[in-house]
Amino acid sequence: MCKGWWCERGAIDPERHRPGLASFRKPRTLGGVVNPFDSEDEGRGSRLIPVLLFIGSAALAAAALRFAWQQPVIMSAVLSVVLVFAAARWLARRKLRRLLRSGDVGSVLRRWSTSLHRIPHPATMAPLMTATAFAAYGWVEKARAAMAAAERGPAWEAALEHRLFLDTLLCTFEGDRDMALAQAGRLARLPLPDISSPFRSRVVTLRAAAGALARAFAHTSVPGDRALLERASEASPLVFWAMRYAAAVVAIDEGELTRVEELLADAPSWPQESTFRAFHDEIADRAGLPRTVSA
Repeated sequence: MCKGWWCERGAIDPERHRPGLASFRKPRTLGGVVNPFDSEDEGRGSRLIPVLLFIGSAALAAAALRFAWQQPVIMSAVLSVVLVFAAARWLARRKLRRLLRSGDVGSVLRRWSTSLHRIPHPATMAPLMTATAFAAYGWVEKARAAMAAAERGPAWEAALEHRLFLDTLLCTFEGDRDMALAQAGRLARLPLPDISSPFRSRVVTLRAAAGALARAFAHTSVPGDRALLERASEASPLVFWAMRYAAAVVAIDEGELTRVEELLADAPSWPQESTFRAFHDEIADRAGLPRTVSA
């Protein structure tokens, strides 16, 4: 007998699933879920930047070789400083990635607290970023409360992509599968900036993954969804566990129970306030895995 969140709300009703069209004046992605595109002219500039960087790096390399030949001691000192700086940045990124995957929403918000009120339009964006953190770790009620506190206005309208991504997560976690699929559909139809960059690729991945996540919990996944969800979990550590749990649901539906154990490896011990606690326990039960210890 099917019970629990796994079967809540039943199957998708095609007569009710009629997602609306998104409309907004200027495509822009805001906040920490996806990276910002600040200008309509960025597409033209982005094609020139790699060329200039290549020319500049070639010139610098030639100058460095000449300087190293003439002043090897000084060049060694300069290289040491550069290596230390690069190592420090690598360690900082690794530490942040580990924090975002820890599931500790309190620590994440404390880490963000110094910058939330310095971002543009803090009355709108600070609550949205707070809601994003709560949603990313399954704290649905806290996320909804934070969204409700965000100031409405031009910044709220400009953050449409952020809000659709966030609402897709929350509707999915609340069990409102029809609405989750509708919001994911609206998100997928938003125009993309005409640029080629890692940021654009990441946005495309996360938009597609939001749809795959909604389909996973509605048990209507299509071929390729699991790979997409796993790829998205690596692309954005903030939503690492949201995407991993969705991928685990797909794996169970596909009968790949051994993959479920790999997807749930090193999962945090979620508190009762997080809906991920129920997700983890039921997924573990269905895959024949031990549950996590209570937080």
